[in-house]
Amino acid sequence: MAHNKFPTSRLEAMMTRVCLPLKNVHGGTTSELPIMARIAVTDGMAPAAVAVLEKAGHEVVLGYIEKSDLLSGALDGFDAIIVRSATKLTADVIEVSQGLSVIARAGVGVDNIDLEAAGSAGIMVVNAPNASTQSVVELTIGHLLASIRHIPKSDRSMRQHKWEKKAMKGTELSGKCLGLIGFGRIAQGVANVAKSLGMEIHTYDPYLPPKVAKAQGAYLHKKIDSLFKACTHISIHCNLTEETHHLVNEKRMKMMPGKKGGIVCGNHIINCARGGIIDEEALLGALENGTIASAALDVFEIEPVSANSPLIQHENFHGTPHIGAATLEAQHRVGIDIAQEVITALKGQKPTTLVNSKFL
Repeated sequence: MAHNKFPTSRLEAMMTRVCLPLKNVHGGTTSELPIMARIAVTDGMAPAAVAVLEKAGHEVVLGYIEKSDLLSGALDGFDAIIVRSATKLTADVIEVSQGLSVIARAGVGVDNIDLEAAGSAGIMVVNAPNASTQSVVELTIGHLLASIRHIPKSDRSMRQHKWEKKAMKGTELSGKCLGLIGFGRIAQGVANVAKSLGMEIHTYDPYLPPKVAKAQGAYLHKKIDSLFKACTHISIHCNLTEETHHLVNEKRMKMMPGKKGGIVCGNHIINCARGGIIDEEALLGALENGTIASAALDVFEIEPVSANSPLIQHENFHGTPHIGAATLEAQHRVGIDIAQEVITALKGQKPTTLVNSKFL
């Protein structure tokens, strides 16, 4: 099915908004339904989700927009925009985007959207927090296993025609303490898998009712430092905020017990949440001096991360390019969920995943 692409000029945008025929889900056109709203999709969307929006009578325009164009008013004439993590909707972009009533994040994190600026402009911000949970859980466990069994390092060694069996001796997860920073849906999913592997679950989440941790068989720490002192394996599952920026730093990594004279399995850190929660410079230093035995990141403070980054090049580091939700199943669920939220919001109804209500 052919979809509309972004017009090459603002004049063209104004012209096309007047009388574009609505394309239906079968690729034809229909004159029965008027175009109810114009929706920009800038970072991709599952075809089935696009079809849901079009079937509801909306026009969907696909294509990435450069920040310079966003600042020049490229979203003029659009009623809603659906983004992932690549598009940054800052206060200055929102200010020049006249007519927007809905900003939708196809995913969980909304740190690429200025929620207060959107609220001040009367724009609802919605997300799709549930759709990618299983995919991120599985990636987190994958990184955890890859770290303690030296899978990336073994692969690199074999590609260099080496057979370093003795050098790749790892450890088991069973019997080790896993510390989860944040204990929402994803962290609880990770906890369930980790428990099945014999791990002891610890968590720090100042917003979590104690009964939730108890029901999941997790020890809830009142202070984050005590979590680091107790756990050799740490996985991050909180949002990026001013409070959590560089929450994992040199001081706290030094508190972990798997070090010289301590627990022999070493210390391991996983982050499949948001870049910036870990101080990457401090992490590199900890890898270099042996405080941290391995680190695996799916997210980085600056994305895309440079391939020449000393952290990326460290032998005890491995990473993935922000692929937590990058599965066929998650992408389908994310698209459908966010399409339904956008449709609800455009009807003037309150969406179930409204994230900026305090600013409206």
